Amino acid sequence: MKKILKHLPETVDFIKKQYPKTVDTAIILGTGLNEIASAINEELVIPYDKIPHFQTSTAPSHKGQLIFGKMAGKQIMIMQGRLHCYEGYSPLEVTYPIFTLKKIGVQNLIITNAAGSLNKDIQIGDLVIITDHINLTGKNPLIGENDINLGPRFPSMHDPYHKQFVEIAKNIALDNDIPAKTGVYAGLIGPNLETSAECKMLKIIGADMVGLSTVHEVIVGIYLQMKILAISIITNLTNLFHTDKHLQNEIEKIAKSSQDMLKILLENFLQQL
Repeated sequence: MKKILKHLPETVDFIKKQYPKTVDTAIILGTGLNEIASAINEELVIPYDKIPHFQTSTAPSHKGQLIFGKMAGKQIMIMQGRLHCYEGYSPLEVTYPIFTLKKIGVQNLIITNAAGSLNKDIQIGDLVIITDHINLTGKNPLIGENDINLGPRFPSMHDPYHKQFVEIAKNIALDNDIPAKTGVYAGLIGPNLETSAECKMLKIIGADMVGLSTVHEVIVGIYLQMKILAISIITNLTNLFHTDKHLQNEIEKIAKSSQDMLKILLENFLQQL
């Protein structure tokens, strides 16, 4: 860990010189969700490739830039696009931005993603507020020598998705007639999607949806004592329910079609922070 994280002061100094305002809340936008950023009163945009020691996002529909400004009257920062292990990055490289956010002052982390449903009661277009996860990537960003100044050697994962945040989001969805559910997210490494047999296994072990991100970000967020809300947009039914081929452009299309609901939920959530 220390080899990569030794660069944090340079990264943080670069960002703070360009944007000295205090930011305590950040949103990570997942696949197909770029347009959520239109809700922010934009003050500064920094592409990842301009930030020292940040990696570039190569995933489809992930722009790869930090956006600073106001949303729902709150000073926030948006990560418009994330990094994934399937792009060839290590879990620590994927979560380096999370370490950076904490050093900037972020305490509240809102994570979004696109996911496939493993639950017959969770349908395409639904929003799912994540209540827990299963890390099936076989990797962990905290492996290696620990820096006790950053976080504990053995962080507790008893409340990875802040229970109060989950309740607030559920009530907002109810008040605004948003079809939101709650569920357990299984994180795989990808880039291939799951086989039918793998989907059956995931269902048996307690997962409601599956995706290729989020779990490493949450592990680091908890390690850094952040409060986390995470929401999946269900973009497809997994091969637990059919044998059709999944198409990336269809997944992105469904994610985009659900953005308005997600935007309403996020704006109301920010107002209640």
